[in-house]
Amino acid sequence: MTSFSNARGHDVAVLAATLYAEAGARPVRAIEALATLVMNRVQARLPHWGAGFSGVCRAPFQFPCWNPNHPSHAVLQDALPGGAVNQDPSMEICRRVATRAVAGVLSAPIGQATHVHADDAQPSWSLGRMPTAEIGGLLFYRLEEAARAVAPSVAPLRAVG
Repeated sequence: MTSFSNARGHDVAVLAATLYAEAGARPVRAIEALATLVMNRVQARLPHWGAGFSGVCRAPFQFPCWNPNHPSHAVLQDALPGGAVNQDPSMEICRRVATRAVAGVLSAPIGQATHVHADDAQPSWSLGRMPTAEIGGLLFYRLEEAARAVAPSVAPLRAVG
């Protein structure tokens, strides 16, 4: 991985690469929503999610793109500084969203959501739970045990297409 001049730059680069690998082909609103979810996890400060933006993105079993055995890991590698997609317009969108998230000036209508999955998946943790928002093919959830640690972030929730 390329060296970074400061921690904020490192956080932006790691978050942007994560956003690109996990949601880069989705609408901007979905990318913003995923970045807001990462912000919620950073605010929660739960040890298993890691510390700070880079820690949350890279925590084990949280974002599949960081697993070297997952197919999206190759996309992540291309999205890191010096990678093949650095000039890609979608990567630039992810960098702008990540910069706003790390600066704390990003919000999306997902409320205190701390969990997400694509609409074509049904992970076991989501069974019997109602999503708080559905944005760009991603379903967002506020799991009560995790949400207690997250401060309220935005106004009422609604589905966005």
